Amino acid sequence: MNPFAVVFLPEARDDIDSAFLYYERQQAGLGYRFSRAVQDQVTRIQNGQDVRAVCLRRFPCVVYYRTGAEQIVVIAVQHGSRDWSHWLPRG
Repeated sequence: MNPFAVVFLPEARDDIDSAFLYYERQQAGLGYRFSRAVQDQVTRIQNGQDVRAVCLRRFPCVVYYRTGAEQIVVIAVQHGSRDWSHWLPRG
């Protein structure tokens, strides 16, 4: 089985960039660990696990996405306590 292509909406990239900067300000290197946690979960999604949202390990964030015929679109990467309804118009 070939992995799906993964596309990040610009707003999802902004979510990741903002969280990266926040975590990096908290502790040097933590932003990079956050980025790696996002990539690990996107790889998990890409390899065909049937989920629409996944929590990051060691970070209180959730990756929200939708699947299509040939690609996966990451809609948002948000703190788990945030109201998810504000990003619904994105996808």
